[in-house]
Amino acid sequence: MILSYLKKAKFKTREKVKGNKDILIVAKKGRYQSLGYILTHVGVVVISLGGLLDGNLIFKTQEMLGYKKIETLDIPASKVPEVSRLSSDNASFRANMTLVEGGSDNVAFVRMKDGYLVQDLPFKITLKDFRINHYSTGMPKSFESDLVISDPEQSQDFTKTISVNHPFTYKGIAIYQSDFQDGGTKLNVKLRSLFNSNKSQKIDAEIFKKVKLEEDQVTYEFNDFKKFNVLNLKEGKKEKARNVGPSVTYKIRNNSGQAREYLTYQYAMPIEGRLFFVSGMRETPQEEFKYLKIPADTNGSIEEFMIFKDALKNQTMLETVANKISNQSAGTPKNSEIKESFKNSIIKLMTLFAEGGFSNIAENIDKNIKAEEREKAVQTYLKIIDVASVELYKNRFNLKDENLNKSRTLFVQDALNAYNDMFFYGTPYYFELISYEHKEASGLQLTKSPGQFWVYLGSLGLVLGIFSMIYLHERKLWLLIKAKGGVILAYSSNRKNIDFEKDYKLISQDIKKIIKDR
Repeated sequence: MILSYLKKAKFKTREKVKGNKDILIVAKKGRYQSLGYILTHVGVVVISLGGLLDGNLIFKTQEMLGYKKIETLDIPASKVPEVSRLSSDNASFRANMTLVEGGSDNVAFVRMKDGYLVQDLPFKITLKDFRINHYSTGMPKSFESDLVISDPEQSQDFTKTISVNHPFTYKGIAIYQSDFQDGGTKLNVKLRSLFNSNKSQKIDAEIFKKVKLEEDQVTYEFNDFKKFNVLNLKEGKKEKARNVGPSVTYKIRNNSGQAREYLTYQYAMPIEGRLFFVSGMRETPQEEFKYLKIPADTNGSIEEFMIFKDALKNQTMLETVANKISNQSAGTPKNSEIKESFKNSIIKLMTLFAEGGFSNIAENIDKNIKAEEREKAVQTYLKIIDVASVELYKNRFNLKDENLNKSRTLFVQDALNAYNDMFFYGTPYYFELISYEHKEASGLQLTKSPGQFWVYLGSLGLVLGIFSMIYLHERKLWLLIKAKGGVILAYSSNRKNIDFEKDYKLISQDIKKIIKDR
């Protein structure tokens, strides 16, 4: 009866009758817990071996012996020497490849320290098509590539589509969709002169290429193009981010090698309820962009500002405006000499502004006006500039007083601020993107991981081993039934817990009941 009970409780039992007729029963269960220790230790060893297979131990050995060398020069892959190339039979690698639409290649680049190695592939990859799906805000939602695989060992090419987290594996090489970038977008650009009325220059540019302006002795280096820019235009306020359209990042480098970086958006964007053309400039990559904001006209173009800034330097117009203001000024006596002096002061003030912005006005005040009178002079000068600029705007665009609404007045104020900021912009041209021919490039990651299976297998063994050690408990039971009467019960476990105490009480009670019923 006792043996049957222990077997039902999943104990393995052995019975021995001693010489004095005492019966010793030894029972054991949970013996597979020891398998947990084995699986855990074997799992760690297998994971380590798998990691070693996927590592660059072979290359490190070759590099140490002088058979391989990291290439540090920026040269075409075809010109990279054999000592910096890895054969297509390489056991394991993690490399990157960038393809433009329609482009193909049979090599990838392995980044190493401060250089790279060229990894030859046993097949050629062609990017047939690259697609990006966007959310309504313009943020990228997903992107995928249609790849054509050309294998010399196969009679026909075949096409496969990959996307993020959905790679394609061929000949042990997994091809992942890792990122995307510009693939050499062609730009139709107009350079608008900011400080004179010269005719604008048209240039044909391309991302990753340079254009030199011989007359100005500067070189435009075009670094990046973004078709979508999702921005929150109200800082500190909870507002849904919106797509403000394309932008171009470029550098303007002078003959001495110094360069400023620029970020210019194609379309006018709404800021504080008004439309502005925005272009940022910074001296070094560590700095934040400082933005030039040029107000857009009622047609959403930059034309009206360009006409107005030219008018600021038109002496004939300035004289007409100054003469009108001096005649209409209520506080001006009819004395012709005083009127002439006031007119000349207006012309001089507007000329100072046209030649150097508000900072030029400030310098003039510091030089010619006493310290205690400067604050009053600033207010007076600013008012004169505002009034003269509005009159100049009306004169240039043939507007009557009744046509001068609030939006036009704000345009003049914004135009004055933009004109002032031009002197800190660092270039005499405004970069206007007219049109573009967008080209995208797909970033691929290629990995060959022979140790991957073993790492997964070792990880499975490690998990099973840990769970076996936690949830499988080895229990041993000794039961001595004496011939003269009486029973001695001993129960042990390799890990004492609450379940052990409950188990012991249950078993002891059941055995007492079995012996009592005999």
